[in-house]
Amino acid sequence: MPQQPTFSLDQIQAPIAAEMEEFEVKFRQSMRTKVLLLDKIMGYIVKRKGKQIRPMFVFLTARAARPEPTTTAPLPDASFRGAALIELLHTATLVHDDVVDESNYRRGFFSINALWKNKIAVLVGDYLLSRGLLLSLENDDFDLLKIVSNAVRELSEGELLQIEKARKLDITEDVYFDIIRQKTASLIASCTAVGAASVGADKETIERARLFGEKVGIAFQIKDDLFDYGTAEIGKPVGIDIKEKKMTLPLIYALQHASWLEKRQVIFNVKNNEGHRDRVQQVIEFVKKSGGLDYAIRTMKQYRDDALNILHTFPASPSRTSLEELINYTIEREK
Repeated sequence: MPQQPTFSLDQIQAPIAAEMEEFEVKFRQSMRTKVLLLDKIMGYIVKRKGKQIRPMFVFLTARAARPEPTTTAPLPDASFRGAALIELLHTATLVHDDVVDESNYRRGFFSINALWKNKIAVLVGDYLLSRGLLLSLENDDFDLLKIVSNAVRELSEGELLQIEKARKLDITEDVYFDIIRQKTASLIASCTAVGAASVGADKETIERARLFGEKVGIAFQIKDDLFDYGTAEIGKPVGIDIKEKKMTLPLIYALQHASWLEKRQVIFNVKNNEGHRDRVQQVIEFVKKSGGLDYAIRTMKQYRDDALNILHTFPASPSRTSLEELINYTIEREK
C-alpha cells in the first residue's frame, strides 16, 4: 500500500499562504468581463479550481530563487501575473481538450462544453488565451510570456506525437519520455521557470529552476500512469489508459521484455479491448507479472531524486523545504 504523504497541502503552502490568498482574488479579477454569459462561465471555472499545484510551484520557486530566499517580504506583482498567465493558458487548453475529447466531466464537475455546448466552449478557450496574452503584453512581461508560450507549444506537440504513435502502438521508451516531457513536464517546468524569472533571477538560475520543474513533471506523469494498474483504489478509473490505447511506461517496459508471442497477444488485447473488460484485465496482469510496475516506480523515484538534487543547489529556506514536500506529495498522492 503506498504511504500517505507526510505533509498536507495546507502545511506545504505555509510560506506562501498570503500569496495564495491574494492570487485567488487577482485571478478572478483577471477573468472579469462585461459579457454576462462569459462572466458566468468564468465564475464557474474559478469555482471548480483543483489543488492549485501550479500557482504553488510558481510562488515557492519565486521565493526560493530570490537573492535572499529567507526574507518574508512580499513577492512582486510579476509573480502573480506569471501564475495567472499559466492558469489562463492552461485552462484554455483544457477547455479545448474537453471539446476534442467530447468529455462531459473535468475533475468531477461538468465540462464547459457539457453545460454550454462546443461552440461556446471553443470561444471561451480563445477568450482565456487572449486574456493571458494581454495580461503579459500590458505589463511588458515578455520574458514570462516567452516561457509559457513555449510550454503551450510543447504541450500541443506532445499531444500530437502521442496521437500519431498511438495508431501504431509502437512507442519506445525514448518516445514515451519525449511525449511526457512535452505533454506534462513542460507545464510544471514553466511554473518553476516563471517563478524564478518573476523575481529577476539570472538566466542560469531560471534554467536550473526550469529543469527542476521538468524532472518533477516527469515523476508526476509516471505516478499518473501507475494509477492505471490499481496501485490506489481512488483517482482515475483502473485500466482507462489501456482502454484508450495509451502506451505508458509500465506497459512499454513489459512489452520490451516479452516473447514475440506474448507481445502479439498483448498488443491484440490493447487494440481490441472495446467491451472486453477481461482483455484489459489480462493486460494489467501481464504488466504486473513482467515487472513493469516495479520498473516504473524505480524510474519515478530516480526522477524525484534528480529533482531534489537540483533543488538543493538553491539556498536552504522554508520555501525550498516546502518544494521538497511538494515533490514527495506529487509522487505519494493517491489521486
